[in-house]
Amino acid sequence: MDSLNYINGLHHVTALASSAKANLAFYTQVLGLKLIKKTINYDAPEVYHLYYGDAEGNPGTVLTFFPYEGLVRGRAGAGQVTKLRYSVAPEALSFWIARFQTLGLTMQKDNDGFGNTLVGIADPDGLVIEIVADADDMRPAIAAEGIPAAYGLKGFHSALMVAKSAKVTNPYVEVLTGYSIKETRGNLSRWHAGAGGPGCYLDIVEMPDAKMGLQGAGSVHHIAFRTPSDATEAKLLTHLHKAGISTSPITDRNYFHSIYFREAGGVLFEVATENPGFATDEDGDKLGQKLLLPPWAEASRAQIEAKLQPLN
Repeated sequence: MDSLNYINGLHHVTALASSAKANLAFYTQVLGLKLIKKTINYDAPEVYHLYYGDAEGNPGTVLTFFPYEGLVRGRAGAGQVTKLRYSVAPEALSFWIARFQTLGLTMQKDNDGFGNTLVGIADPDGLVIEIVADADDMRPAIAAEGIPAAYGLKGFHSALMVAKSAKVTNPYVEVLTGYSIKETRGNLSRWHAGAGGPGCYLDIVEMPDAKMGLQGAGSVHHIAFRTPSDATEAKLLTHLHKAGISTSPITDRNYFHSIYFREAGGVLFEVATENPGFATDEDGDKLGQKLLLPPWAEASRAQIEAKLQPLN
């Protein structure tokens, strides 16, 4: 079975943070993303699960966080996704450079290794966020206060993984998730899925001498790829099992259905369905305005809210 038919690109990325308030301020007020869902970590109900993206929460725009208050910072390294990149129109890059300067943020100008100019900053926990100028991204920009409509972020451009051995990691990316190599330059390779283009890229840099990353605040917990439907996810699950890969069962995450497995280099992969989406439990024009709990947690709402830091 050819898994290439079942993966359309990036769905979301989930990371760890040390402060819900600082995390919320950075991603909404600095980057202009929308808080589209405020819920809890289903495995740790005393911890928020915050979702950011465009106003509708379209797959490929969504970045989520588990903010464990006071969590020690992690270490970026092998077996991790270490950089997250957002697309902007080429003419928007100068706006973002000026914006970061005005806000007093330390930044680094660079390129993505494949000809696109970028500027990188770190979030409050050290997670590297890069803004990439790419004229090929036709998605609408995310509108935000203080950010001109044409200059906003458009969603994920790509994510960068660090692998000790390409021979170990690549089969999981190619055979098991359906990505294929678009281009290789030295120890850096760009993979794409579905129709390709921004939002469908996964970059892998091979660094045999890199230390293994340590999870903590500022580190990525997992990266999720999108599949169109429950039917395609079921077919992909069969494909993974036939390849001898141990996975989680299909898990209901309320806003999408997911399977999880870890590639041999250490990165946790998720495959998430594009539906049902984030408007399943609140109106689409009111996403992120109140704390949403799964049905099994509603009876404990008072106790859960008492343990969560209030967010404005």
